[in-house]
Amino acid sequence: MSDTGTVLRELRGAQKSSKGVSLYSRYVNRPAGRLLAAGAFRIGLTPNQVTLVSAVFTFTAVAAVALGEPSWKLGALVYAGLVAGFAFDSADGQLARLTGRGGPDGEWLDHVVDCAKMILVHTAVLISFHRFGGVPGEGWLLLPLGFLFVAVLTFCAGLLREQLGKAAGPAPATGAAPSGIRAVALLPADYGVFCLVFLLLGSPGAFRTGYAVLAAVHAVFLVAFLGKWFRELRALRAG
Repeated sequence: MSDTGTVLRELRGAQKSSKGVSLYSRYVNRPAGRLLAAGAFRIGLTPNQVTLVSAVFTFTAVAAVALGEPSWKLGALVYAGLVAGFAFDSADGQLARLTGRGGPDGEWLDHVVDCAKMILVHTAVLISFHRFGGVPGEGWLLLPLGFLFVAVLTFCAGLLREQLGKAAGPAPATGAAPSGIRAVALLPADYGVFCLVFLLLGSPGAFRTGYAVLAAVHAVFLVAFLGKWFRELRALRAG
């Protein structure tokens, strides 16, 4: 694997299943992560180092939301930082599968960074609302707290579903191709799509509306996911 083209071909064979993955992650984030993983491999970075690069991009963008006065320029910079961090988040796992250097420590670090990201991005929005206004009344400060609750609960419940499912044994292979309709339906719940709302930071009303709509959509998805995961785990017990 001495050249980038060869590395990319190897990475294409080291992808996770596309089942349950939105169009954005399938056709934008994973390919971007594949390019970053190839570059990281060429310069000798480890998967954990790539995870830390992801954290630097993400947390720098999050800090900018909390500390910078909202503007169109800030929104573009925040979006770029969050999207870059998300792509590197995909790259670390791809690099780990390519090199066989993944392990419990890397998975743990990845989940810690993801959890911190979920908490801090909504905390930063709350701080921005409080510092710079952009909300009609103090009641709107509850919106980021509600979104934070939904995001963290979805993340933790999904992670538990994955781990408990693994403990129960490998799931039977269905052989079914990933659903295109499901991939489209999952777009509103994709983190990459969520990042788009920060492009509206230059207009407080537009940002507030877009953020509120996404919060409501994510709440609906949470209810649907909780029911689905509970039924799946109950079926494992029955099996």
